[in-house]
Amino acid sequence: MSTDLDHLVFAGPSLADAIDEIERLTGVRGAPGGRHTTTGTANALIALTVDGQPGRRYLEIIGPDPDGVRTASEIPTFGISSLSAPRLAGFALRPDDLDATVERLRSLGADPGDVEPLGRVRPDGVQLSWRLTRRAGNAWDGLPFLIDWQDSPHPGLGDLPRLELTGLRVTAPAGDARFDALTALGLDPTAGSAALHVDLRGTRAATLSTD
Repeated sequence: MSTDLDHLVFAGPSLADAIDEIERLTGVRGAPGGRHTTTGTANALIALTVDGQPGRRYLEIIGPDPDGVRTASEIPTFGISSLSAPRLAGFALRPDDLDATVERLRSLGADPGDVEPLGRVRPDGVQLSWRLTRRAGNAWDGLPFLIDWQDSPHPGLGDLPRLELTGLRVTAPAGDARFDALTALGLDPTAGSAALHVDLRGTRAATLSTD
């Protein structure tokens, strides 16, 4: 079972405030990504490099669509309805076989959720379509969600501002199905309360955490 990091999710009750917060922390401002009409959200994106090399990785900054009709309290996606301030809200892995990976995790007692199709239109009019696992709005519960971009161009390869990803650490309770699932996904978790910590470097270095 092979997986790669696809993207990190930084969510907030206001998209503008979440974009501003990432810029305050790292010195890098996200570029407009697009609108998700089915969930009432919109996003901004920053490509993630590792050792200075670009790849299919990015930071998604997400919040209520400022041109939409849903308020933050009406959007459960990534726990937005319960957030009072922007924060790291989770991450996505890109497996080589989405459906087989779902079944493998279920066999370990860690259900990643059902696979659903989603999509959005980029500001340049390009339609993106993908499949991903969803659990109760994908609020953080200690597990990543899984994504398959199918034939769509990957968002991390676009003309985006960049941040260097210098570290990613996950913790989960020892003996918990989530610990076994993270291990099977190749993430090498450490024992502790369920959490995700990532280190980023732009013009400033910052550590984001789900704690």
